[in-house]
Amino acid sequence: MFNRMTALNKLFLSTAIAGSAFFVSNPALSQSQNIDDDQNYEEIIVSARRRDESILDVPVAISAFSGDDLERIAVENIVEIAKFTPNVTLEVTRGTNTTLSAFIRGVGQQDPVAGFEAGVGLYIDDIYLNRPQAAVVDIYDVERIEVLRGPQGTLYGRNTIGGAIKYVTKRLPDELEVKVRGAVGTFEQLDLVVTAGGPVTDTLKIGGSFATLNRDGFGENLTIDGLDNYNKSVLAGRLSLEFEPNDQLFIRLAGDYIDDSSDPRQGHRLIPSTSGDPVLDNVFDTRAGLNNPEQNVEAYGFSGTIEYNINENWTLKNILAYREDKSRSPIDFDSLPVADIDVPVDYENDQFSEEFQILYESEAIAGILGFYYLDANALNAFDVILGTTGDLIGLPGLNAFTLSDVDTSTWAIFGDVSFDLSEQFQLSLGGRFTSDERTSTILRQTLIGGFSERFGGTAIPIATTSDFNGSETFERFTPRGSISWRPNDNHNVYFSYSRGFKGGGFDPRGQSTAAPDFNADGTVSGDEIFEFLSFDPEEVDTFELGWKAALADGRVNIALTGFLSSYKDIQIPGSVGVDTNGDGINDTFTGITSNAADADVNGIEFEGQALVAQSLAQDDDSLAFNWAIGYLDAEFNEFIDAFGVDVADQRVFQNTPEWTVSGNLNYSMPLEISGSNGTLSIINSVAFRSAASQFEVPSPLLDQPAFALWDASIVWTAEDNNLQVGLHGKNLTDKEYIVAGYNFVAPNGNGGFVPTLGTEGTLTGFFGNPLTVTLTASYKF
Repeated sequence: MFNRMTALNKLFLSTAIAGSAFFVSNPALSQSQNIDDDQNYEEIIVSARRRDESILDVPVAISAFSGDDLERIAVENIVEIAKFTPNVTLEVTRGTNTTLSAFIRGVGQQDPVAGFEAGVGLYIDDIYLNRPQAAVVDIYDVERIEVLRGPQGTLYGRNTIGGAIKYVTKRLPDELEVKVRGAVGTFEQLDLVVTAGGPVTDTLKIGGSFATLNRDGFGENLTIDGLDNYNKSVLAGRLSLEFEPNDQLFIRLAGDYIDDSSDPRQGHRLIPSTSGDPVLDNVFDTRAGLNNPEQNVEAYGFSGTIEYNINENWTLKNILAYREDKSRSPIDFDSLPVADIDVPVDYENDQFSEEFQILYESEAIAGILGFYYLDANALNAFDVILGTTGDLIGLPGLNAFTLSDVDTSTWAIFGDVSFDLSEQFQLSLGGRFTSDERTSTILRQTLIGGFSERFGGTAIPIATTSDFNGSETFERFTPRGSISWRPNDNHNVYFSYSRGFKGGGFDPRGQSTAAPDFNADGTVSGDEIFEFLSFDPEEVDTFELGWKAALADGRVNIALTGFLSSYKDIQIPGSVGVDTNGDGINDTFTGITSNAADADVNGIEFEGQALVAQSLAQDDDSLAFNWAIGYLDAEFNEFIDAFGVDVADQRVFQNTPEWTVSGNLNYSMPLEISGSNGTLSIINSVAFRSAASQFEVPSPLLDQPAFALWDASIVWTAEDNNLQVGLHGKNLTDKEYIVAGYNFVAPNGNGGFVPTLGTEGTLTGFFGNPLTVTLTASYKF
């Protein structure tokens, strides 16, 4: 045993060095339970095309992650999936704990306010989440997560232009099963997840999960005593009922609930204040002054799924769902105690969706025909307190209040059919017709006297700068097609074309009084205000060439993809300060959103897993190496700024690193502990991302240079899989890296900055998690 453990110590050190050179993994294929008795990788089954099939057969760029393996390496939430997936960025949105900012192949949406549609779709059990609030879902009780890259629309209820993330929860077990999982770690982490389920009768099952997830802050609010920064306090649960009276009918009713009462997450100021406050040493500390420091996010949903198998070829499926969430968050943009650019915000979202599918599958033909309907409302309201600015111009308690109320009514007919032209060739053709109706109410008022009535104040309106109601319908047909060549069972070469579409809308921060006189007739008409506040849909055409293969008798799996995308009418949202009285001080702000840009986004993705068995002359030992490499060449061909000038050579894609590289080494060996047989796994991984900009305009202090994250786990799993214990270290080098930020300053030409909103200006960053160590244990009985 001593010699064996010495070898293990040497191996752990060697994997650490190799991981530093080679980078991190696809964890769905990195664990020993995914290796069969013949030392080959098991076949990975996905439902990307609304039917269960091998990932090798799917002519789509897709990464799949098993829930058990994500739990095995202590993946906390869906954001961490980006570490293992090429050309994907998932981050917690600035100033929030649970709002998701998602980008795939350069396509996404960072701005979380009502009126902007997501570029990447998040689905929980085939139910599309219409808004990004409460979308940073924690990973528990999950069967698998699939990430599809490129436009989606012919297979899914809601069309998404950049890609889709599918979060698939586990079905209930055939026998009573209870599982308890706990975690303790640095920053007073204390988590508990309890899952139970099983049959009530021969035809009825019931089950659910409860999770309490807690952690102290990585930093503190130095202005408000007792307020943590980057802490976590979440209660969550799911309950489901499954009724299966025979082999033809399956009914599932499910509900979930999330309550996040974490303290407000505030930014780290990257430049000194004008009054001399230096930049703080700890990037997780903040000086933010908050009028009401309480934050709460509450979300819940209900769904019903019915599957009826008419016969061995035909299936009918219906998915009915309702979701709702409410958030209140105080955000201090300048991260200083002064009442300047203090922004309390409310988000209220609800959605009802109905999806009906007709599925057909035979030996040579498989396909889907579907109808989708979504009725959703998104409301956000916020104050922008410009206290010190107001004092300068004689308007005490100056406040720019904004309310946006957006109704979305969308319906679509979609279909996709695959034909086996021969034993080696398969043709897939699909199309979608989408009708998106967007109706917006935008109210903007200038107030004095502090906070508005909505946020507990008594401010008085002195001007209305927007009182707009508008509606527009956007309709598109988006096709998709692919042809696959399978020379044998181990290879699949495919070529595909797909078009993505994201509907237009109205700038939720737009100021109608700022609308120009487009036709130069001396007046600004309602049509001109409509044109000023509205923006058109964006489209992307993607050509993809891929090769998937199982090599070396199943010991090596690879997926290589190259793609060319033409991205048109890109929606560029933003906000700028406005000087309303010409005194040189920006006393309010306005939204500026336009279809300003066209671009080419091209790239390559290479994923793989390689298994080396008995490599260390130890029976039943295994060494697996996994990798994921993404390269993106994203370049604007045209970018028209607010002055009508093409500044494409001065703009970059936001949240889109050129390189995303990851690699993983996993060594597993049998190990008996206290008379119990099991497997010890040493998992070492590194994930690298090249430099990326937070916004289209580069900012030297806010943009994140290239960096790498190193994680490692030591996990023991009992032979019967009922007991598992793990020790996990993440970001072992304690790397500081920016994931989001606010920018309301401009360079002054002398190495300093001039505020563009407020007296202090805003250049604040939000950072990814520091070094953490966690001990996990789970038991199933």
